[in-house]
Amino acid sequence: MEIHPNNRQGWSFFLCLCMCGAICEPFRYSVPEEKKIGSLVANVLKDLKVDAKELSARRAQLVSEGTKEYFQLDPHSGNVILKDRIDREAFCGQKDPCILVSEIVLENPLQVHRIEVEIEDVNDNSPQFSKKEFLFEIPEHLPANTRFPLEKAKDADKGENAVQNYTLSPNNHFQLDVQNRSDGSKYVQLVLQKQLDHEEETRLFLIVSAVDGGIPRRTGTASIVIDVLDANDNFPQFSDSVYKLKLKENAPGETLVTRVEATDRDFGSYGDITYSFSQVPETVLKVFTLNKHTGELTVAGTIDYEEERSYEINIKATDGGGLSDYCKVIVEIEDSNDNAPEVTVTSLTSPLPEDSPPDTVVALFRVTDQDSGDNGRTACITEANLPFVLKATMNNYYQLVTLQTLDRERDSEYNITITATDWGSPRLTSTRIINVQISDVNDNAPVFEKSSYEMKLQENNIPGLLIGLVQAKDMDTGQNAKVTYSVLPGKVSDQPVSSYVSINAETGNLYAIRSLDYEQRRDFQVALRAVDSGSPPLSSQVIVQVVIVDENDNAPFILYPLQNGTSPSNDLVPRGAEAGYLVTKVVAVDRDSGQNSWLSFELLKATEPGLFSVGAQNGEVKTMRPINKQDTLKQKLIIGVRDNGHPPQSTSATLSILLVEGFSDPYMKMVDIPKQEVVAEEDHALTMYLVICLAAISFIFLVSMLVFVVIKIHKRKKFIGSSALNFPVGPNFPENSGYADAGSLSRAYNYEVCLAGGSLNSEFKFLRPFFPVFSVAPAQSQGAQRISSGSQEVPSHGAEGQVMNQTNHSALLENATKIEGTFEMWYRNLLFKAKVKKSIVRAHFLDQLNQPFRYRQVTVMIDTAFS
Repeated sequence: MEIHPNNRQGWSFFLCLCMCGAICEPFRYSVPEEKKIGSLVANVLKDLKVDAKELSARRAQLVSEGTKEYFQLDPHSGNVILKDRIDREAFCGQKDPCILVSEIVLENPLQVHRIEVEIEDVNDNSPQFSKKEFLFEIPEHLPANTRFPLEKAKDADKGENAVQNYTLSPNNHFQLDVQNRSDGSKYVQLVLQKQLDHEEETRLFLIVSAVDGGIPRRTGTASIVIDVLDANDNFPQFSDSVYKLKLKENAPGETLVTRVEATDRDFGSYGDITYSFSQVPETVLKVFTLNKHTGELTVAGTIDYEEERSYEINIKATDGGGLSDYCKVIVEIEDSNDNAPEVTVTSLTSPLPEDSPPDTVVALFRVTDQDSGDNGRTACITEANLPFVLKATMNNYYQLVTLQTLDRERDSEYNITITATDWGSPRLTSTRIINVQISDVNDNAPVFEKSSYEMKLQENNIPGLLIGLVQAKDMDTGQNAKVTYSVLPGKVSDQPVSSYVSINAETGNLYAIRSLDYEQRRDFQVALRAVDSGSPPLSSQVIVQVVIVDENDNAPFILYPLQNGTSPSNDLVPRGAEAGYLVTKVVAVDRDSGQNSWLSFELLKATEPGLFSVGAQNGEVKTMRPINKQDTLKQKLIIGVRDNGHPPQSTSATLSILLVEGFSDPYMKMVDIPKQEVVAEEDHALTMYLVICLAAISFIFLVSMLVFVVIKIHKRKKFIGSSALNFPVGPNFPENSGYADAGSLSRAYNYEVCLAGGSLNSEFKFLRPFFPVFSVAPAQSQGAQRISSGSQEVPSHGAEGQVMNQTNHSALLENATKIEGTFEMWYRNLLFKAKVKKSIVRAHFLDQLNQPFRYRQVTVMIDTAFS
């Protein structure tokens, strides 16, 4: 038959449990009560089948089931030693045998062995009666052999050490009858041997003694006082001799348990019955009360199933004549779920290394519940989303093991809540918080705050000056997080980097070892390393870019003219030079950079102060006025050059200039016009002024153009008004006169005006007509009518719409020449004001014999060209 793997595992687990049950059978030992502390109880090495070394290695522990531990296990020898004195009577009471249960827990692998230690009784208690004196009221004439129960003596000891016999002092009327109960205890009755006579003796005094069987024997005595009463013929009688009932645990106070009732056939005082407890232990008196008149038994204390599961209560009913009857009430206590489970931690590993592998045992604990049945069954869980899990083992033991790898940097400790719940109704729950500290392992390298650093250092620094700070953080703790810094080997300009910088190994402060010069080296790189103190150590690196900041420590240097004094040079200037003539240019440089290298020039001293000037930005030496004959032949200029640093540094250059006659200079006639010069070094203020001037000129130009257009429109309206009677208007005027039989074709000419920017000369060109010109003979000549508009002349037409005579070509040229002169004068003036270098204006004039000259079209064309 084939066995499924799951079934095979189940059978293996069942056999393992059976073997564990056989191996872990309880070990039984005994020890007398009241033995001295430190006394040897037993040695468990032989029973555990281990030696002392293995016992210590497996972390053997002795765990007591109760809250108090009476025994202690020595893991090095295997001896179970008495930790505290044991009073058997206080611990077990009358329970026999009296056994203390403990467990030996072995780890790796987990084994639990049950130890049962029987506490042997010692005769250390004497019998005791509940009272020193007992009073009996016995009527006379009672028949012989009447029995009167006596309260038994209590002896806390058990067995032979308990009460074994009772004796009565010698007398003529009574003797003792000692009997055994079913539970082995003895009870005694006082038996009347001879009738009493009230007249002879009204009171008798007897002594009863209780003797135990211990060695040596112990005795307890009590007095019996017998009052002989007058005759009372009837005894009280209970309806039942035994009452059995059940009572719920934790019943509230004054709860009625039961009601006993006895009757007496006598009358008067002999018929009045009172109820009382008879020979009941202290536990009954603490829990129950009895109404002596009604016989009601009620709850007076706390009913706890775990302390006492049943009570036997003897109740006595006594009439007014002293006669009594007895009954027994047996109360069974029903358990209720009133005890929450308890979690007891046996072992705990804390702190726990963060690199502990999964399934590492962190804690071993046990869950117990004092209730019985389902009320005592428990289940145990822990929080979710934790790297721990519970594993149930045996005898309600649980192991708390790791579920996955831990990370101290994420969670340095865990407060694990263990929740135990029973199966009762309602279910009770208890919790236990286990704190597990996580110890650090060096698993994190130092990390710099930045991926790279850039630090600035002023040149000409003092050696040992602090450049900056680098810091690296390590997420570990303790020695694993202690970071030291160092400079990695490297070279700067073929020299070791350690000759340039050093670093404080503890703080990360970076220092400059030497003084640095910006003009020699502007920056360099340093590689730093941070190492922690863990084992093995972990490290990380970072690059620091050290940038040298320039200082104004270099004065300007004159490149031209040379100032070495070995070969002095003179600059020649013709005496015919005009203002703005470029004489020479002073060239200087500064080794510094940025603002420190910005140079400005000024004329410090001159032979003729008003003759020459120096460009503040470019160093150009120019004439400020035309040179005349009175100026000195040899001119000497001292020009200062200053940088823009703080504080500024300066130098000077000396120029020698000779004024000569007949000096030929191809550039002499050039006039330096400020509007054509584009200076790269103009500052913002100069640019602003130029923009304002250009805007003002543009505004003036636009206003002029607007005034011009308005005037032209106004003149055109006047021209049309004066010629309305002489020119045909409307549909009667032939539109295509070029195709008429008796008319002449229209002529179109293209005129181009070219203006040069330097000379301001104009050139008016006549080009060919756009269309060929044909000559036609006029049908009728009625004379030419002259129309004056500016300097133009146009041919006139008759009122009847006849075709106009062809105008002489010379007259057309004359009119065009006049128009050209007018526009040329206006355009020159306009270009001069606007400072335009070059423009092209093209105008198309339409010369038609049958239409007047159209000034409006010409005006629109000019406006379009300017826009």
